[in-house]
Amino acid sequence: MVPFSEEKLAKVQEIIARYPEGKQKSALLPVLHLAQEVHGWLSAETMDYVASLLQIEPIEVYEVATFYSMYNLKPVGKYMFEVCQTGPCMINGSDDIVDYIKQRLGIGVGETTPDGLFTLKTVECLGACGYAPMMQLGKHYKEHLTREKVDQIIEECRKQAGQLN
Repeated sequence: MVPFSEEKLAKVQEIIARYPEGKQKSALLPVLHLAQEVHGWLSAETMDYVASLLQIEPIEVYEVATFYSMYNLKPVGKYMFEVCQTGPCMINGSDDIVDYIKQRLGIGVGETTPDGLFTLKTVECLGACGYAPMMQLGKHYKEHLTREKVDQIIEECRKQAGQLN
């Protein structure tokens, strides 16, 4: 694990400064996001580093990082398909979409393709029930998913990565 750059350490201090003195633990979520942005995922070593920056116990970091699905506790692909598995999405076929992605990419839920491009993850409600079935891809929602739309998304990602077959 490489420590944060001076620029990122300044960002950490800026985040901590948002909260009252002695309440630096309140900065945990945004600092974990920053760490994940820098390192791609949150290893135990990275979480220990975050704990040291916030002057809290490592277990306090682990509790939070393991609770929220937005934190990755192992390496993930360049493109992470986070498919909603809550009621409205399931009723509208998210299980079929997950099965199709698994078949199309040759991976299971929680796995990454051998080329490191794609990771499939199922998540709880993404707050877009009217667009079910849907998934999050980075900062973007992909809505009203069908097999055809999934194929288009996969091809767009491969094209962006320069690996279009």
